[in-house]
Amino acid sequence: MTEWLINRPEQSPMARVVLAHGAGAPMDSEFMERVADLLCAAGCEVVRFEFPYMALRRTMGKRSPPDREAVLLQCWREQLIRLRADLSPVTKWIVGGKSMGGRMASLVADELFVSGLVCFGYPFHPAGKPERLRTAHLVDLQTPTLIIQGTRDPLGNKDEVKHYQLSSRIHLHWLDEGDHDLKPRVRSGFTWEQHLRSATRALQNFIKQLP
Repeated sequence: MTEWLINRPEQSPMARVVLAHGAGAPMDSEFMERVADLLCAAGCEVVRFEFPYMALRRTMGKRSPPDREAVLLQCWREQLIRLRADLSPVTKWIVGGKSMGGRMASLVADELFVSGLVCFGYPFHPAGKPERLRTAHLVDLQTPTLIIQGTRDPLGNKDEVKHYQLSSRIHLHWLDEGDHDLKPRVRSGFTWEQHLRSATRALQNFIKQLP
């Protein structure tokens, strides 16, 4: 497995989207693969990377818990420095990711001088612990942000999130009946593919509106 997975559109990209994975699945999970494919088809260059603990799983074949937050944040900083040095220039840089990957990006977005931030399934609180909010830094976040969230996400559903104090720079795109992976219940009438395509369109429109 290469250090970076890069999906490049045929035309000049409208933006470079750098994505980190969630806590339990790697950068080539089904979710990450499909999102990258859809975003590339929409005209974005997509770069995926793994945090140290996940990369170690590949070489050691042993599951390990996520690295400490300080390690995850430093990894984000180092990845952006290296990507900016090694890849061709683009007009817009978007950082983000799935769940934990997006949350870590949100903690450093303002210092990375990027155009925008995207979070697929933001973990507003741990599962079953709605009192342990992870929103303090989101109150004053200055980076334009898109959070794509399922309405029944157990880590922050629509009824819960509407009461949170969030920066005016944050836009929420809700997917009906979606869970933490944005998957809807069968009886909802939606499919996972429809929700992933809706998420892609929302991000595409978000990027177009960025300066």
